[in-house]
Amino acid sequence: MNPRLSRRRFIKAVIASSVAAATNAKFQSASAAERPKGAVERLISINVNGRTRRVDVMPQETLAYTLRYKLGLTGTKIGCNRGECGACTVLIDDVTNYSCSTLTHSVRSRKVLTVEGLQAANGALHPVQRAFVDELSPQCGFCTPGQVMSAVGLLKENPNPTREEVRQALAGNLCRCGAYDHYLDGVMRAAGQRS
Repeated sequence: MNPRLSRRRFIKAVIASSVAAATNAKFQSASAAERPKGAVERLISINVNGRTRRVDVMPQETLAYTLRYKLGLTGTKIGCNRGECGACTVLIDDVTNYSCSTLTHSVRSRKVLTVEGLQAANGALHPVQRAFVDELSPQCGFCTPGQVMSAVGLLKENPNPTREEVRQALAGNLCRCGAYDHYLDGVMRAAGQRS
């Protein structure tokens, strides 16, 4: 086996080749008037992390799937895949949303922010990420991107929350390690209420 071929690269290559094989160039290039009645445009533009990206999207495709498997933004985790665990949380127009329950076609004119989009251009972590590190919030880390995005959404709306408000904002994020108090401490630190 080629040592440069990782499992992730292999899966990405299989998905990319499947998408390319399934794409009908004539359908993609057809104008709206030429498309069959009721057809959905598949090649769309979405704004992710401040950058417009063109992507081929099936009508029933979720944003979580598009982010992970078509745009390579694997920070968005797919846990339950039915809007119960919060691992796939992203911000859409600064509001937290489960990306596994959001169709990609519904975000075409909106701004999507994933955990990858939080890091500054110079590599500095977002204050919530830094606070989570300082408070040793993550345990296994699987739920961490969703916890981070929920916290960022809360602090955009309410920069000075109480601990109970933080608890409510993070209530939609399940942590299989039970590190809830550590995440709460991290958000309070990011809000400047803990030293």
